[in-house]
Amino acid sequence: MKLKISAAAAALLATLGASQARDIEMQSIYPGTLPLVGQSGVEFGARVSLIAGDSLNITFRNPGEIVGGNEIWDAVSTGAIEAAWYSPGFAEGVIPAAALFTAFPFGPDVREYTAWWYYGGGAELWAELAEPFSIHTELCAITAPEASGWFREEINSVEDLQGKKMRLFGLAAAVMQKLGVEAQFLTPADTMTALNLGTIDAAELAFPAIDDALGMYEHASHYYFPGWHQQTSLIVFIMNTDSWNGLDERQRATIREVCTANVALTTAEGEAIQLAPLARMVNEEGVQTHRWSDEMLAAFEGAWQDVVDEKSDADADFKRVWDHIQAFRDSYSQWKALGYLD
Repeated sequence: MKLKISAAAAALLATLGASQARDIEMQSIYPGTLPLVGQSGVEFGARVSLIAGDSLNITFRNPGEIVGGNEIWDAVSTGAIEAAWYSPGFAEGVIPAAALFTAFPFGPDVREYTAWWYYGGGAELWAELAEPFSIHTELCAITAPEASGWFREEINSVEDLQGKKMRLFGLAAAVMQKLGVEAQFLTPADTMTALNLGTIDAAELAFPAIDDALGMYEHASHYYFPGWHQQTSLIVFIMNTDSWNGLDERQRATIREVCTANVALTTAEGEAIQLAPLARMVNEEGVQTHRWSDEMLAAFEGAWQDVVDEKSDADADFKRVWDHIQAFRDSYSQWKALGYLD
């Protein structure tokens, strides 16, 4: 009798386990072939599936496989797709403060940004803004600083920027427009075509590992640093709230823990993978690297402060998030000055 009960219990557990198994398609905003930003999403899904066994499987889908990139936020919000590999800044059209949760000019480095997100109230603040859209978020990757941009001609002054047509993303576009640049948002493929045809004069895309992979050196040779507009960028796993709540506690914990590990791995990887492609582009492709002068950086920062004032006046949530992260940074600066070498 005891053996029969055990067999029945085992059968019941097997049935319950099967009923709880989940297959989730995760639409990505980044192609899976792109170093760090895309590849880390592919690896995230694979590790979740490996650790969870048969109970949870996450399948990475490249941009456009299910919905277009501009449709991802709405698709997750409505439940048309369950999950996505994303960055909050792409939701700026519906949440003006969203860009502050991905990257912003003269923003924090990886230490400061993750400290604010995990322990300074950043995650909770983003959850509050995303809650009306039925979207749950887990920070899941982080990038190295981006380059400031590729230019056909050397730039030595603000006057040299006047009238330049440049591919830009996010808040950096508003800054450069203040300095006389005609900012445009283009996909990577369209960006390279536009540079080749001469319809744009410059472009900001990513960091050396991606810029090399995309062949940016074929279209412009002056490569500017530092990336004052994106010192680091946050990448997140988002999921429809009802779908997230429908997972069991162990499945949610698996996603959280793999995401946390992924943040650590991408932090290290982002630093390590820039060395070889940067050297190759300089030594083999004739790319000329430049570092912005103090005067140019001051001009960018001054224009950024004007953008902050305008966006804060236009949107109460933008101002609230900006004030929140600035208060954290002011406090953190004391520790930074004491604890770290310059």
